[in-house]
Amino acid sequence: MQLLGLLGMLLLIHTAAAAAAGGGGGCEFGEFPYSSTGIVCRLTKPAALLLNQETAKVIQAAFRSAKFPNITGERSMRLLGKVAYELTNLRLFHSVDFEIESSIDLQINIDLMCQRDQVAADASGCSLTFHKLTLHLQGDKEPGWLKQLFTDFISFTLKFVLKREVCTEINSLAQMLANFVHDLAANFVQDQGIGLDISLAAAPLVTATYVESYHKGSVWYLNHSAALRGSVFSPRLLPASRMIYFWFSEQVLSSLASAAFMDRRLAGTIPGHKLQELFAAEESEAQRRAVQMIFQGTPYNDSVAKIWSLAHPHISLQPEGTVVRSLVAVELSIFPAGEQPRMVLYMEKEITVTIQAAYAEKKLLLHPSDPRVEFKVFHCTADPSGSEPSLRDFLQVLISRVGIPEVTSRFAEALTSLMNSKGLHLFEITNPEIITRQGYVLVQLDFSFPNHLLLDFLEKKF
Repeated sequence: MQLLGLLGMLLLIHTAAAAAAGGGGGCEFGEFPYSSTGIVCRLTKPAALLLNQETAKVIQAAFRSAKFPNITGERSMRLLGKVAYELTNLRLFHSVDFEIESSIDLQINIDLMCQRDQVAADASGCSLTFHKLTLHLQGDKEPGWLKQLFTDFISFTLKFVLKREVCTEINSLAQMLANFVHDLAANFVQDQGIGLDISLAAAPLVTATYVESYHKGSVWYLNHSAALRGSVFSPRLLPASRMIYFWFSEQVLSSLASAAFMDRRLAGTIPGHKLQELFAAEESEAQRRAVQMIFQGTPYNDSVAKIWSLAHPHISLQPEGTVVRSLVAVELSIFPAGEQPRMVLYMEKEITVTIQAAYAEKKLLLHPSDPRVEFKVFHCTADPSGSEPSLRDFLQVLISRVGIPEVTSRFAEALTSLMNSKGLHLFEITNPEIITRQGYVLVQLDFSFPNHLLLDFLEKKF
C-alpha cells in the first residue's frame, strides 16, 4: 500500500507537502522547477517499506471508526414482489447478524494533490473486495430458501455500503494525517520569530525507487522573508542507497545565520570560572604575564566576558566543511571587591573557521578547524599604548586554540537542545552523515519509525 509510504514521507521531511505531477489545481510553478528550491527531501523505497509496516494501525483505525451502516428502503425482487426492510447500525440491531468468513482485499492508490501549497493525500482510489460475506437473519445459520434469498440480497447491498464507508474513512484519515504531520513540520522548522518556508517550489517526483519533494526553504524573520534564487540543485546530486536524504542550499544556512544575528542570538557570556579553565589551557610564562596584566590581580570569579557578532556572518559551503567568517567583539570586565565594575579588555576581530558537523548519540557535534584571527580593534586598559605585542600574540593563540572551540561547542549544545525540544531525539537515527559540497550540504541517514507520533495522531483522532 502506497498510503503509508506517503505518510512517512510527510512525517520525515517536515514538509508543508507537495503537488504531484498532474495533481490538483491551486499550485503553479515556474518553467524551471528547481530555480527557487532551498530544501529537497528524497525518501527511498526501503524507508517506504518500513513505514508501510509500522503505520498499519492507521488502516486498522479506519475500519474501527467506519460507520456500519443504516439501510432503509424498499426494493423490488422477482417472485417476492416488494420487500421492505430496515436495518439500523449492525452493532446495535440484534435481529440480523453478519460475518465475514474469510479475508478481504484492500487496495489503495494514492494521488498527491496540491492544496494551498501543501500535499493533500487523495486516497479515493480505494478498492475493498470481500472474498465472502455472509448474513445470518435473526441468528438462523440454516435459513430456508426465502430467508436465504433475502439475506443474500442484503449481503449484496452491504458490500457496497461497507466499501463506501471504509474507503471514505481511509481517505479522511489520510488527509487528516497529512495535516497532522504538516502541523508537526511547521512547529519543527520555526522557533519564536525565525522559521523556514517549506511550501513547494516544484512538483514532487515519484519514481519506482524514491519520492522526492522540493521546498522553497526561504527564511522568515518576524514575518518578513525573501525568496531564494539561483538554486544549484539537480536530481543527480542525490543517491538512493540510504533511506532518506535532505539537501540544503548554502543560501538557507546563510539566511538562518543572518536571521539569528538580527534576533540577537549570536551573543553570549563566559563566566569567570570558565575563563579560568580557558586560560589554564595555555600554561606558560607568557600566559602568567598576560593574566597578571589583564586581570590586575582580580580573581577570575570576579570577571565576565561578553561575546557578540557585530555583522551578519558569511556562510560558505565547501567540500572541506562549512566556512564561517564573522566580525566578533569581545569585552572583558572585572568586578573588584568594593569597586565599580570596569572594562579591562575590548577586542574586535574577524574570525574565519571551517566547521565539520556530525550527529551521534542524539547530539550535534561541531568540529572547528583551520581558524584564522585578524584583530580589527584591540584595547587593553593595562596597555593603552599597545607596547606589549606579546599580549596580543598570546590572546590570538588563546582564541584560536581554546576560544573558538569553546564557542563552537556552545553553539552545538544550543542547537541540540533546540532540535530535541522539537522531538528529534525521539527518532532512532542510524549512521547519519553530514556531507558538504560546493554550495550545498547533504544529510543522509537510515531511521526507525517514531511510533509515538502515530499514537499521538490516533489519540487526537479517536
